[in-house]
Amino acid sequence: MGSRKRIRSWPVYRQLTGSDPLGRGRAAMSAHSEALRPRTDSADRVVQSVCPYCAVGCGQQVYVKDDRVVQIEGDPDSPVSRGRLCPKGSATLQLTTGSARRHQVLYRAPHASEWEPLDLETAMDMVADRVVETRRRTWEWQHEGLRTARTLGIASLGGATLDNEENYLIKKLLTALGVIQVENQARVCHSSTVAGLGSSFGRGGATTFMQDLQHSDCIVIQGSNFAEAHPVGFQWVMEAKARGARVIHVDPRFTRTSALADQHVPIRAGSDIAFLGAVINHVLTEEKDFREYVLAYTNAATLVSEDFRDTEDLDGVFSGLDPEQHHYDPVSWQYAGKEVQQPTGEVDEQYERRTGHDDGQVRTSAAGGAEAHGSGGAQEKAAPERDETLRHPRCVYQILKRHYARYTPELVEEVCGVPREAFSAVCDALTANSGRERTSAFVYAVGWTQHSVGSQYIRAASVLQLLLGNIGRPGGGIQALRGHASIQGSSDIPTLFNLLPGYLPMPHAHAHEDLDAFIAASRTDKGFWGEMRAYFVSLLKAYFGDAATPDNDFCFDHLPRLTGSHSTYETVLAQLDGVCKGYFLMGENPAVGSANTRLQRLGMANLEWLVVRDFSLIESATWWQDGPEIESGELRTEDIATEVFFFPAASHTEKSGSFTNTNRWLQWHHAAVEPQGDARSDLWFMYHLGRRVKEKLAASTDPMDRPVQDLTWDYPEEGPLREPVAAAVLAEINGHGRDGGPLSSYTELKDDGSTRCGCWIYCGVFADGVNQAARRKPHTEQDWVAAQWGWAWPANRRILYNRAAAAPDGTPWSERKAYVWWDAPQGRWTGYDVPDFIPDRAPDHVPAPDATGPDALRGDDPFIMQADGKGWLYVPAGLEDGPLPTHYEPQDSPFGNALYPSQARSPARRLHPREGNRYHPSGNEPGADVYPYVITTYRLTEHFTAGGMSRWSPYLSELQPEFFCELSPQLAAERGLEHGGWATIITARNAIEARVMVTERLRPLTVHGRTVHQIGLPFHWGPNGVVTGDAANELVAIALDPNSHIQEDKALTADIIAGRRPRGPDLPELVADHRRKAGIDETTGTE
Repeated sequence: MGSRKRIRSWPVYRQLTGSDPLGRGRAAMSAHSEALRPRTDSADRVVQSVCPYCAVGCGQQVYVKDDRVVQIEGDPDSPVSRGRLCPKGSATLQLTTGSARRHQVLYRAPHASEWEPLDLETAMDMVADRVVETRRRTWEWQHEGLRTARTLGIASLGGATLDNEENYLIKKLLTALGVIQVENQARVCHSSTVAGLGSSFGRGGATTFMQDLQHSDCIVIQGSNFAEAHPVGFQWVMEAKARGARVIHVDPRFTRTSALADQHVPIRAGSDIAFLGAVINHVLTEEKDFREYVLAYTNAATLVSEDFRDTEDLDGVFSGLDPEQHHYDPVSWQYAGKEVQQPTGEVDEQYERRTGHDDGQVRTSAAGGAEAHGSGGAQEKAAPERDETLRHPRCVYQILKRHYARYTPELVEEVCGVPREAFSAVCDALTANSGRERTSAFVYAVGWTQHSVGSQYIRAASVLQLLLGNIGRPGGGIQALRGHASIQGSSDIPTLFNLLPGYLPMPHAHAHEDLDAFIAASRTDKGFWGEMRAYFVSLLKAYFGDAATPDNDFCFDHLPRLTGSHSTYETVLAQLDGVCKGYFLMGENPAVGSANTRLQRLGMANLEWLVVRDFSLIESATWWQDGPEIESGELRTEDIATEVFFFPAASHTEKSGSFTNTNRWLQWHHAAVEPQGDARSDLWFMYHLGRRVKEKLAASTDPMDRPVQDLTWDYPEEGPLREPVAAAVLAEINGHGRDGGPLSSYTELKDDGSTRCGCWIYCGVFADGVNQAARRKPHTEQDWVAAQWGWAWPANRRILYNRAAAAPDGTPWSERKAYVWWDAPQGRWTGYDVPDFIPDRAPDHVPAPDATGPDALRGDDPFIMQADGKGWLYVPAGLEDGPLPTHYEPQDSPFGNALYPSQARSPARRLHPREGNRYHPSGNEPGADVYPYVITTYRLTEHFTAGGMSRWSPYLSELQPEFFCELSPQLAAERGLEHGGWATIITARNAIEARVMVTERLRPLTVHGRTVHQIGLPFHWGPNGVVTGDAANELVAIALDPNSHIQEDKALTADIIAGRRPRGPDLPELVADHRRKAGIDETTGTE
């Protein structure tokens, strides 16, 4: 190239001599830049997919060239994301093709110090042998004289990052094997959602969908940092704000969500029920409730038993408490003269008492009943007594008024640290934007769920939204923001110990019980839970096929039985106690991601065998080699007898399947390429494991093996890897009739064995033989409901309980908020959405006195899953800790209970005191000042949960490279901490170190007349990956919500000192020294 040509090609020359002097166009491009072409231009094909990170469910386009993924971008057609991706979604290419991914099976022999490679088929055979042998050795036909038919020797954890089809096979196979300790991330993230929403409305899913937030007139975001934790979903909040909506953020920290809100309200972590209770009190005392809605659609007018006593009567506890067992008998909470039973747990346990088959056996404890179908259970056919004037002292409305009378702005200021003026502004915004013409929405995430009263946090918002008339209506509702791609799906098709697919309850141990007795104890007489037998029998037929007949109770006895809680935390304790021998970890990392991670690792060190399936060597795979206890000297690698198998997992681009996002939408992602090496899908792993186990037990005559032999497991295979066809699994989940044809709706299910359905609430997802989850009509060609993109459960309804979008007479509450209404000439409900109601049930319909099931629903009963058709302001049965949300302090708190000084904490909380899991003194108890600061944990935009899908990504690790603690300048001055320096945070469980971030975003609050400092900790780090750091969950105790068995990690106390933490044996000595100062020993730290 000559000098003249080089000068003319120089961008600056082209700018000065051409038409682009500012260099805003092609003139600024060099020859090299002009020659570059996007990787997407050279792709052979583009495959539609779904982001595998959080539950927003953003659409992705996967670009493939030469059978390799070369780029992943946002899908502009998606109504969820409209082409946008957050940093994690944008970095998905590194997740799927990065160098940190493993593609070979690895094996660690007992006591070995190194991994060794292992042939995939050999490893599968070895695992199958371990399952068969451990199951046989630990089989239990009875427990204390009650039939169990199970093993406690095997457990599984993981599922929220997996496809629905994979979760289905996990639950199906392990149930047939008699394994009941089956859990996933939903337990530790959002199980409180199911209990709170389910007991209030009848279903445990979000009542609305994110796109509908644009129609809200006010949005309260509390317990969530929406803009950073679910960035793409937050666009719908900004749409609402652009339309004039008021956005309020109530949170301990000032975040990007706060910056974009109209009002930020700093609050002390763990005090939200006091705040929400005061809003409820404001609505009631100022008569701001939507009275016509409340009278028609809630149980406000229902009378409660004369035996009921409130916390205001009994100084902080409800009637029915057994203080020694920390358990309530809810009989006194019932409606007047009418029995409303719990949905599971106690309702099934009560079978022995009600049938006279007690046999003198010890009663088992409840097992998280509120997480089942959410209905109040069976009640008498006659309607409960009501007072339509709302003046009767025992009507729910008056009970609410008395219960919340002391929840005042002054109490909020004292307990929450929120000034009265700020609180009043929230009340005014909510009440001004609720009613006929306007609707408000609540949005929350794990900032609400992860408390020892987490279910009651969600209940409090439910009470408020019912009073304001915001449920079932456009722009209203409660949006639960879930944090894993299919954590909703892993709750629906549950890898959870106490549920079967579709929120059907697992049976409990009894001396005598058949299918009819089980159904009679669990179903409702009114509403769609009255059809529970059809759902349950259809599931048993899907599981056991032709072997399930009326003569053998459809193989009901093939199901293992519960004897209390078998949650992931009880599983860890069972490992420590030597009961649980083998453990599957599939896409979950408890070594850093669950509460009290030290106990998690010690539990795994006590196993006989461990199977880890993941992309990389996460901490739960390598703790025996380089975990914190190896460093401290508490464990030695050569002493650890646990046999460890590591199986590399296929990514979402290497398999087909569906995710259920936080909207309850099923969206299909298509396989773009084959997985490399030994990497396989979890569908492949479970299918071929089940195939091997069935072959090994095929000739057995032992009755314990009959459920495995009867299990239907004949899925078609495809491709060179013999991958089971995921669409065939989804078709089984959908269900089919006697002729083999697909079902279109759960209303087609029968209780005589003529239909099969793997999950009744998903019935319709394969209607007409078409994979409805794979529908992809662009959002530009639909309205905002986007009914032809994916499929939402149930029946493709986008807003639940939408019969409440119309007045009792069927007309819209207002034209501005019209959504679903009665079309009188057509004799049907119509509107923008699929009506969540019987399509031709007229608004003025009154059922016959002897009607049951759906036939018993009135034309103005919008909550069709509830036993009385109403939204529950007051829960007469179904929750373990009370019929009304009540303020209690967290397990570890600097303060006593301002309302009930003699009852600081929830009397029904679940504790597991033992060495390594001691609790702190609180309030005015001696030693409480040793742990004076409040800790809360949170998520960062650039990382994902425990870090297994982000800390191995160079892109994401560069954006957030170090673990840090966020604190105020005042606290930094008080403790001598420097910005950018190191700090050590200490609890009675462990101590960690973090970089110090001094920021005004966390301000000291005045609570109970004194200053309280709060410290924020992101929870994404661990010792492995591109970037490493201590895990925040080292600090957290195992203290659980009794309804959901979720841990309390959003509010705890700690100490903080300057400098790095000690190494080696000095670390446990530092923790022990703090315990001694606080007076914690083997006889204390238990309450």
